[in-house]
Amino acid sequence: MLDSIRIHLVQMTSTNRHEGNINSVGEQTSIASAEGCDLIALPEAAGMMNRHKDEALKLTTTEKDDPFICACRELAARFGIWIHVGSTPIQAGGKLLNHSVLIDSSGAIRARYDKIHLFDMFLDGRAFLESKRYAPGSEAIVVDTPWGPWGLTICYDIRFPGLYRDYASCGARIMFVPSAFTVTTGKLHWRPLLRARAIENGSWIVAAAQVGKHDDGRITHGHSLIVSPWGKVVADLGDAGSRFEIVDLDLSLVESSRQQLPSLQHDRPYRLVHCDEPLTGAFGEPTRAT
Repeated sequence: MLDSIRIHLVQMTSTNRHEGNINSVGEQTSIASAEGCDLIALPEAAGMMNRHKDEALKLTTTEKDDPFICACRELAARFGIWIHVGSTPIQAGGKLLNHSVLIDSSGAIRARYDKIHLFDMFLDGRAFLESKRYAPGSEAIVVDTPWGPWGLTICYDIRFPGLYRDYASCGARIMFVPSAFTVTTGKLHWRPLLRARAIENGSWIVAAAQVGKHDDGRITHGHSLIVSPWGKVVADLGDAGSRFEIVDLDLSLVESSRQQLPSLQHDRPYRLVHCDEPLTGAFGEPTRAT
């Protein structure tokens, strides 16, 4: 199992068609290959960001025929590099799936993940109802790689810590959180949530993000991050637009952090007790619940 990996972290302002995004990823893949990177990490909706359901359904297809995934597979094979696609919409009956794939350096798909938790929120007087356009996934995915196990998630999943705990229990050394966070939630929640998941589980967190104003009118927070198992932010791409950063990860930090802070070994079963009336002490006197 390899203890170091060079990651090309990509921040994008994805368009509402596949073509422009394919061109962008092609340019990034060429740069990453020239710099000796092992993996490219892309954000949520890297293939297409289009919130108009009818239009999106006309532009999307199955994984097998999706133009963005097909292009990423060809690029991975041509340049001999792994690509974490982040996500791109594919069809699932009358709705879409927020679909992620991990592609190896031969162009083969090594894992696929559909976003489990959908972003249904009311912020700043606006409704964000991902479930109107997307169907939820139902499987959490751990994938074995030459660098050890990795866990796959997408964006809003970050608010469900049990998912990441399950991945850590399976030995995941890297957990991916490709995202398109809103500016409102991003300012307050993005960095603390990512650092918490890294610290709680002693894992590297790789979170490529969307940034800026998109064709469909949305504005995203940016600040693509990589966080160490100790919670240190080792890369932050800011909010000034599309860019990339190359980061070398020491994966042995996962094992050392989990040995020094072995909270994964300290999980215990417990019974949840709901106290709905005053408790009685040994002598019939009321006492506070503890």
